[in-house]
Amino acid sequence: MSHAATLPADRPASRAGASTLISVLLVAWASLIVWLGAAGAFVASAGTPPLGLLTAVLGPVIAYLVAYRRSATVREFALTADLRFLTATQAWRFGGFVFLALYAYGVLPGYFALPAGIGDMAIGAAAPWMLMGLAREPGFAASRRFVAWNVLGILDLVVAVSVGAVVPLLFPSVAGAITTAAMARLPLVLIPGFFVPGFLILHGIALGQARRAALG
Repeated sequence: MSHAATLPADRPASRAGASTLISVLLVAWASLIVWLGAAGAFVASAGTPPLGLLTAVLGPVIAYLVAYRRSATVREFALTADLRFLTATQAWRFGGFVFLALYAYGVLPGYFALPAGIGDMAIGAAAPWMLMGLAREPGFAASRRFVAWNVLGILDLVVAVSVGAVVPLLFPSVAGAITTAAMARLPLVLIPGFFVPGFLILHGIALGQARRAALG
C-alpha cells in the first residue's frame, strides 16, 4: 500500500531529473559549438563540401532518432512533453529576418538568405496560431493543419541547409562573390550548429505526438 502511494510522486521526480539532464546537455551542446566555432572547425576550403557543418546539423538529429527508437525512456519523455511549449518555441524562428538584414548588407547571398529568412519567418509567424489551436481544440495535435505546419517547418530547414551547402559547389557562377562562409563562423555558426538541429528535433517530437494522437 505504501509502495503504491509513492508511485505518483516518483513520476514528477523522474521528469524533473530528465529535464535537468536535458538542460545540462543543451548547455554542453551550445558550448561545444561555440568552442569549435571559435577554433574554425566548421570552416571548409573553397570548393569543398562543408562536412563539418553538415555533421553539426545532422549529428544531433540522428542521435535523437536513434535514442528515440532504442530507449523507451526517451520515447516516453518525448511523447509526453508539453506540446504547447514545443510549439511556442518555434516562434523564435521569426528571427529569420536577420538573414534578410545580412543579405541587405552583403554578408549572405540572396539564394540562401531569402528562402531561409522568409521560410523561418513564416513558420515563426504561424506558431501562435498553432498554439491557440492546441489550447482550444483537444484533437488539434492530430489535425492536418498542425501536421502540415510541422512538415513545412522541417522542409524549410532542410531546404535552407541544402541550398547553402550545394549551390556553391554545383553552381559557383550562381553563388558569386558573396558566399555562405559566414555561417561557419561565430556567431552565425550557432544557427546551423545548434538551433537548426534543435528545431528539427522539436518538429520530430511534435509529429510523434501528432501520430500518437491520431491513433488514439
